Amino acid sequence: MAKLVSKVYGDALMEAALEGQRVDALYEEAKSLAGVWEENPELAALLDNPKVVKEEKLELLENVFRNRISLEMLGFLTTVVEKGRHKEIPSILEYFIGQVKEYKKIGTAYVASAVSLSDAQKAQVKERLLATTQYVEFEIHYTVDPSLIGGMVIRIGDRVVDSSIKTQLYELQKELMNIQLA
Repeated sequence: MAKLVSKVYGDALMEAALEGQRVDALYEEAKSLAGVWEENPELAALLDNPKVVKEEKLELLENVFRNRISLEMLGFLTTVVEKGRHKEIPSILEYFIGQVKEYKKIGTAYVASAVSLSDAQKAQVKERLLATTQYVEFEIHYTVDPSLIGGMVIRIGDRVVDSSIKTQLYELQKELMNIQLA
């Protein structure tokens, strides 16, 4: 159900952004708001408090965000709270951000390597990803996982390319286990 709510509201926000030709502006605001929600769990707790009536929640949004975000985004947040979907705000923003990235052909990749990559290696990874995908830009998140032994694992959405030594050893082990000795 939560995914459906995120999709419905996120798609509505995307449609409004496209109609108003404000995709970039609303994208930046959504990223900022997602950060606000993440850094201030008290805000979510206050909006979730059943003792706080809806009018006070709307007044809180108005006081906190007036003149800090666009009227479109404030109106959107107000609508979400009025409909009682305030718990879904972070996932709605995340969905919207993902939609804008797809629209702008910005991919998100997660790269795990056995050792820290140099800037030149990171540039090569990015260049290779741009050449082999339909994306025109990438946000790449790098992590170091010594258990990989060597190589790297790249994840883009639900696709995974695993060229790690760890996986190659595992596959070799499986093959050796299947060999029957005469």
